Amino acid sequence: MHPITIESVVKSFGERRVLDAISLELRDREVLGLLGPNGAGKSTLVRTIMGRVLPDSGDVRIHGNLARAGDNAARAGVGVVPQEIALYPLLSPRENLLVFGRYYGLAGATLNSAIDKALDWAGLSDRANEPSKTFSGGMKRRLNMAAGVLHKPRVLLLDEPTVGVDPQSRERIYTMIEQLRADGVSLIYTTHYMEEVERLCDRIVIIDHGRVVGTGTKDELVRATIGSQREIVVDFADGTRETRLTDDPGEMLHVLSAAEARGAVVRDVRLKSPSLENVFLHLTGRELRE
Repeated sequence: MHPITIESVVKSFGERRVLDAISLELRDREVLGLLGPNGAGKSTLVRTIMGRVLPDSGDVRIHGNLARAGDNAARAGVGVVPQEIALYPLLSPRENLLVFGRYYGLAGATLNSAIDKALDWAGLSDRANEPSKTFSGGMKRRLNMAAGVLHKPRVLLLDEPTVGVDPQSRERIYTMIEQLRADGVSLIYTTHYMEEVERLCDRIVIIDHGRVVGTGTKDELVRATIGSQREIVVDFADGTRETRLTDDPGEMLHVLSAAEARGAVVRDVRLKSPSLENVFLHLTGRELRE
């Protein structure tokens, strides 16, 4: 059975249908990327999985068990890292994790061991006793993640975990996620960054207007939407640009020969393989940050 199975979930707020019969599954030991324009329903879906939003219809199953509203037992093995920083700024990382660990029902030596491991995982052991308010945005994000894994969840929901972080912290977060997967954790990862999805995610689900419009690996999505054609992009000295799709890399020579024949000066030419961004634009008709 899959760690998470979503079956025909519908949710409306007033007359606006935010989730429109969404179905998907999170497989064992995978990172599932959740992509969609702003307002597509990603965060509502995450809150529905966590039981914070009650669907109008449809089912959420966690390790095969139907997770109803208020059913904390079904969600005991699920962790969540929200997009918003959820920390106590006047407390140190260790003090923050003590508080969150008690929320999870941890205590004594078990809690202290979990805190030590989480601080080491997040690269914060050497800053464990400093006020969190003095930390950079990236350090706060890493501490936010540490708080979400204290109870050793087998499923983790990550909602935009790298928003506003510096490059070094971003790389550290990537390493943290890869360590979780290596330890057997299954993850749902929502993000605005295509490069993160291509680097981290085993499969991708694209959501638009509350519906799943595409699912699969990057290669599967490319084949199912825009095919294997590559794009030839030629920039000319006069500031104009010419693009065309082709199945034949040798087509580039024909493009350059045609430009030379008409006296055009080529400034740059490149061959671009189909990208996840091309797929996204094809399926949604708009850019991710729109």
